[in-house]
Amino acid sequence: MSVNQEFSKHAHKYQQLNQIQAEVAKKLITSMPTCKPKKILDLGCGSGAIYKLIDWEIEKFVGVDFSSNMLSLHPEAQNVTCKLGDFNDAKLFEELREEEFDYIISASALQWAADLDRVFSDIAKFDLPFSLAIFSSGTFATLNKTAGVDSIIPSYETLKELAEKSLHAKCPIGISVEKISYTLEFENTREMLRYIKKSGVSGGRNLLTYKQTKKLMDEYPLNYLEFEVVYINSFSKA
Repeated sequence: MSVNQEFSKHAHKYQQLNQIQAEVAKKLITSMPTCKPKKILDLGCGSGAIYKLIDWEIEKFVGVDFSSNMLSLHPEAQNVTCKLGDFNDAKLFEELREEEFDYIISASALQWAADLDRVFSDIAKFDLPFSLAIFSSGTFATLNKTAGVDSIIPSYETLKELAEKSLHAKCPIGISVEKISYTLEFENTREMLRYIKKSGVSGGRNLLTYKQTKKLMDEYPLNYLEFEVVYINSFSKA
């Protein structure tokens, strides 16, 4: 299923640059079970978007991120552990499986996995319910087309196939896969490119050459950016 959500405010008016990521985190939290988990593992926790939305008592929260700068911004608490680590490292998951959790969550991070098939398999080995949100290749679709570049993140079809193969087939829970499209408006193309650079949605990668950037400035036909997010949630089998 595809759903379009519009954000009509201009980017320069946002108090935070991560507007889309914040919406993704909210949706993940609302998709969690009615019986709220007490021991949560957050893969790619960043500065704490997920943790800040938790409004129930928890016993344990472990947030993992490969950026020490982001972890330094994460809220601190007695029951919070911030762990510097890369989910591309299989040893990280071996260490994490030695701990006790009852829920796994990941918002706007796993699209940067070098081997998503293996990461999904590692998540499945926990045998726990999960909620994952992953940006897919429909993100920046018109931008990529105008600049003449290919997306560097997986497609919805690839994510769905890998989820069925490595999450659904390897753990005793069912999954749902939902694609949601978002748009974010800008006053002009320059503001849009500045947002991409500063917000982290490009994963820290330099997406465009000078020539491609100039082409976008001259030819980009929209006043908004497109985002496509794939939500993969587990549910108990009857």
